[in-house]
Amino acid sequence: MARIVAGCCLLLVLCALTALRTEGVSIGISFIDSAVAQGAVCLDGSPPAYHFDKGFGAGANNWMVYFEGGGWCSTVADCLARKNTRLGSSKAMSKVLTFSGMFNSKQKYNPDFYNWNRIKVRYCDGASFTGDVEAIDPKTNLHFRGARIFKAVVDDLLAKGMKNAANALLAGGSAGGLATILNCDRFRSMLPASTKVKCLADAGYFIDAKDVSGVQRIQNFYNDVVATHGSAKNLPVGCTSKLKPGLCFFPQNVIPTIRTPLFILNAAYDSWQIKNILAPGAADPHGTWRNCKADIKKCSAAQLKTMHDFRAQFLSALTAVGNSTSRGVFIDSCYAHTQTGMQETWLRADSPLVDKTTIGKAVGDWYYERSVPRMVDCQYPCNPTCKNRVYDTDSFDA
Repeated sequence: MARIVAGCCLLLVLCALTALRTEGVSIGISFIDSAVAQGAVCLDGSPPAYHFDKGFGAGANNWMVYFEGGGWCSTVADCLARKNTRLGSSKAMSKVLTFSGMFNSKQKYNPDFYNWNRIKVRYCDGASFTGDVEAIDPKTNLHFRGARIFKAVVDDLLAKGMKNAANALLAGGSAGGLATILNCDRFRSMLPASTKVKCLADAGYFIDAKDVSGVQRIQNFYNDVVATHGSAKNLPVGCTSKLKPGLCFFPQNVIPTIRTPLFILNAAYDSWQIKNILAPGAADPHGTWRNCKADIKKCSAAQLKTMHDFRAQFLSALTAVGNSTSRGVFIDSCYAHTQTGMQETWLRADSPLVDKTTIGKAVGDWYYERSVPRMVDCQYPCNPTCKNRVYDTDSFDA
């Protein structure tokens, strides 16, 4: 019996390893050391970095540049807390990342982008690649230089062949998805006019909403991020000419000014937004939302009603996207946050579906103009294909 059990365990391990080999590949890190002289550095002054899997065949002149997420730091104290972590220093970053989902190099798992040049840019500035403060306080040695990092990365990739790109896709997840929206037209302007350029924001559509205690907490937070990082001058002027800079961190206020084709991918019950915008720890002193935020199946009827109301606010804010045929939308009703980088949510037999379509197919259809996806899911829990996240409550703020 022991041999049978051991054999079964070994078979399971081999199957798991086979799945990893088919659904992902490990890519090493590259540092842009030349960026240091330009002051294009992480919070701690270390050089920016990315992971680059080179394109091949018919995709050799196509480029996908994806900006990683990781929240924001809104004060000097917040930024000091992340300064020596992977979110503030390239010295602390993993030297290898697994490329899967929209980064997969196998046609079966990523038919529209598998042979493109695929780049993941690491996040280490704390302000969605928008900040630029020249002065450096010697007491903290903090560098607020996200906008310089964005330029240094694009310039470095242009020199590596992106200047000859036939197709280019700027993409990002979470804070990187917001960076994609905020920098979309800037990216377009940095590439040749002959290049077909589009932008994809995954879980980057953060909305301006009150929390469960009635406080406009996220708006105040974004005001502080913009002020601390000196982001105002790097936000789309079409927005800042009309609204306060902090409000121009919200996609609903910025997107009407964007000219480059754009795709919005988001969960209507975005787990990060539920945990941090709707029901942050500061608005829930007795912890009544902790179990609900960890697992949507543990939400009470009253909490689900509040989440449905949040979804309605999200869909209202989404009207800013408009009806342009250059813009695609995929909004599922899953409890999730970022869905492009994992094979199970991007494109697989059991991936989430809206209108019988996977995320991977919807994005490909939009980029190659086979159709204009405008997919908005029904209300939770209507979609049995969802991959709803379950979190550890110990990781939540009190």
